[in-house]
Amino acid sequence: ESATLQSKVMTAKKDEEEAQKYRDYFEFNEPLGKCPSHRILAIRRAEKEGYLLMDINIDKTIAVESLEEVFIKASNPAAAEVKKAVDDSYTRLLKPSIENEFRLVSKTKADEEAINVFTENLRQLLLASPLGSKKVLALDPGFRTGCKIVCLDAQGALQHHTVIYLHQADNAVHELKFLVQKYDIEAIGVGNGTAGRETETLVRSIDFGKPVSIFQVNESGASIYSASEVAREEFPDHDVTVRGAISIGRRLLDPLSELVKIDPKSIGVGQYQHDVNQTKLKTALDRVVESAVNFVGVDVNTASKHLLQYVSGISATLAGNIVSYRTQNGAFKSREELKKVPLMGPKSFEQCAGFLRIPGAPNVLDASSVHPERYALVEQMAKDVQASLEDLIRNADVRKKINKKQYINETVGAYTIDDILKELEKPGRDPRAQIEEFRFDDTIKSIEDVKVGMTVPGIVTNITAFGAFVDIGVKQDGLVHVSQLSNRYVSDPKEVVKLNQRV
Repeated sequence: ESATLQSKVMTAKKDEEEAQKYRDYFEFNEPLGKCPSHRILAIRRAEKEGYLLMDINIDKTIAVESLEEVFIKASNPAAAEVKKAVDDSYTRLLKPSIENEFRLVSKTKADEEAINVFTENLRQLLLASPLGSKKVLALDPGFRTGCKIVCLDAQGALQHHTVIYLHQADNAVHELKFLVQKYDIEAIGVGNGTAGRETETLVRSIDFGKPVSIFQVNESGASIYSASEVAREEFPDHDVTVRGAISIGRRLLDPLSELVKIDPKSIGVGQYQHDVNQTKLKTALDRVVESAVNFVGVDVNTASKHLLQYVSGISATLAGNIVSYRTQNGAFKSREELKKVPLMGPKSFEQCAGFLRIPGAPNVLDASSVHPERYALVEQMAKDVQASLEDLIRNADVRKKINKKQYINETVGAYTIDDILKELEKPGRDPRAQIEEFRFDDTIKSIEDVKVGMTVPGIVTNITAFGAFVDIGVKQDGLVHVSQLSNRYVSDPKEVVKLNQRV
């Protein structure tokens, strides 16, 4: 409580353009205990870049009085000498150590808060609504170099790629109509980068002769992916522009499957992520990705090795072995067949089996999240109510006949039974929300079109401790400060908004 965080501008750099983003901290003083994490990290970054001088000051009077209470026990001539010694030892020895410790403690706390913000944002982004198995056309917009187009089948495989130019509108419209018909396109995804609004406007103006859903896709990280080793491995014969467009299209089909290929720090949903402890950040992010993948579940017959390696119990090597086995032997027919994969031992199978789905398998439970070790229990339930497994799943009235208490024992609790019955209602269901079309205000093309008092639709693209960033379709996201998020006091923006929320 007696410590304050102070910062002052380095006079020699005060007028530099880069220094202006830190101008709020040129003459700054705030109690350390009340200083939010983003402020501490901002000041530390500015200090590292040489624009600010940061100092932590401790109230000397309070500190020395606390020490005197410990070391001065009586009022006598010796007490005066002890008092001097206490003052000297504090000033010369303790103060620098305490200030360094406060620096470390405040940084550690700020790191934890920043990592929590990042991990929560990442989880929401990974669990964004998927379009599902539909044939899509994806555009990576551009003015000078043109708009890169790819056509993908319902599984995300590349069917065709080409380029159109916005300034050749007639040719562009003709090409888009032709591709939509030829590849039976059901949805179009437009990257939200440079020329994104102009491209979307052109696409929306076209009569395709059939219903075609149109979506803006956040392309943060697509360029990172396109130049990565993963992308080169997937598409060795295509350049970065084609790979980037493919990533946009696949991100529309299934954000989770595509985003696991990109370093989370490149996705742009954190605050000061490059300033925090990188080891702790990586551990936390890996845990979030693994949690999200296991929450959704994975189709073992279509998943890439990059997605499979985040499933519990599956290492990168084992993920590669699963894909190799699938390539050599065809689609998996059952979960039991997974045991034939090299390095798939009993422990790995036990950990991963419940998260791997096999849609269309002869055993309907292989498409669900019911673990193989509970198959016998489900089969016994069906037998006890004189029904087949298929009837048990299809017919709610049949499931109502089940006496749950009958199956509870030392290894199977009431919660397990409830989870199984809930899964049987919709086996293999995707827990993510349904995707919804969204449209920006067509009258707003640039920041100059935005006027005070306007009400415009937007999408929340990033949440930090100090507010939320909202995309309103003008390339640069706008910050809604935490104090403006609601008509009531808000201490944490996550109480009010979520990533990808329409506002």
